[in-house]
Amino acid sequence: MPARPTLDFWYDFASTYSYLSVMRIEELAEGAGVSIRWRPFLLGPIFAAQGWNNSPFNLFPAKGKYMWRDLERRCRKYDLPLKRPAPFPQNSLTAARIALAGRDAGWTPRFTRACFALQFGEGRSIQDEPVVVEALRQAGIDAQGALAASKSEEVKGRLKAETELAKSLGIFGAPAFVTQDGELFWGDDRLDDAIEWVAQ
Repeated sequence: MPARPTLDFWYDFASTYSYLSVMRIEELAEGAGVSIRWRPFLLGPIFAAQGWNNSPFNLFPAKGKYMWRDLERRCRKYDLPLKRPAPFPQNSLTAARIALAGRDAGWTPRFTRACFALQFGEGRSIQDEPVVVEALRQAGIDAQGALAASKSEEVKGRLKAETELAKSLGIFGAPAFVTQDGELFWGDDRLDDAIEWVAQ
């Protein structure tokens, strides 16, 4: 039986539009016979390289106003709850490290969904360790073990390497989807196109 085609799913835990993709991608991919490789990374260093010290949705108020309204419409379309977390954007460092710590064990998707649901579905702060611990527990993961693993030098180095790889691939925002033949798709509204490209 031939191996299923794979799509790399790049996301930042602070990204609003990543929330939409995180909650939809597995069902869409399964229906198309596509495997997903979950790749959490940090947008902060990529933004900094462009001279930005904040989210463009904060730097450009009109863009930010549009984004939150657009997110409301899209969450309604996909029947997802939405509650704006404060502050925005959240510091996603701890969540990204935890997600990478769980990649080999296979629980990265479960933790990611739980974390995004708490942040954008309930407006909770993933900067607060108790919220991250709650996400781990909701996902059925040993919270203390995961936290300890996320603080290892190996995982810290892995996150830096992933962020540098994202930069080298030309990724400038999240969510982003990269196919095995190097095609880059950006934004939740390109998720279906990315899966279709991989599945063809």
